[in-house]
Amino acid sequence: METNKVKIEVADPTTLGLFGLALVTLVASSQKLGITTELGLVLPWALFLGGFAQIIASVFDFKHNNLFGSTAFGAYGLFWIGMGMSWLIRMGSLGETLAASADVKQMGFVFIGYLILTVIFTISAIKMSKAMFFLLALIVVLFFGLALESFGCGTLWKYVAGCAELAISLLTFYVLSAKYLNSFFGREVLCTGKPFCS
Repeated sequence: METNKVKIEVADPTTLGLFGLALVTLVASSQKLGITTELGLVLPWALFLGGFAQIIASVFDFKHNNLFGSTAFGAYGLFWIGMGMSWLIRMGSLGETLAASADVKQMGFVFIGYLILTVIFTISAIKMSKAMFFLLALIVVLFFGLALESFGCGTLWKYVAGCAELAISLLTFYVLSAKYLNSFFGREVLCTGKPFCS
């Protein structure tokens, strides 16, 4: 006996994932640039918007057979959950023994790993829009600055990372606006630039 399978269409999750990235980088950059202090109130946004929102976008991008979106949103979503947990450890929230044994250089290796992944994404972005290419290039700068700061190369690199993070947030807000409005109105409202290579 044959059963009729109902195919359920799901909306493109890209704008949700991009909003997660845009908001968490905006909040985190404010701390790196000294506009705000401490990390206590960055944590919820890192975990829920940076982490879970991007993971939700990743899951639905898998349904859309979108290799880039599913991999990128999944990887960056897990990054922000990992960062949130690392901040909790360093602040002593998970115990003084764990905080005392934390070696910041280990985070430097995490940042190098994400730097390599983002370089791969940036290479693939030559077939996407120019806005996506420059957004990923800024994320490369962010991880480069974070890695150097973690290895003790000076607080200048924290400032570089903060500037890159703020630029990432602003550009991501633009890209998500273009994606949402262009899709909503069925025409190009905001331009993101043609790919460097087709």
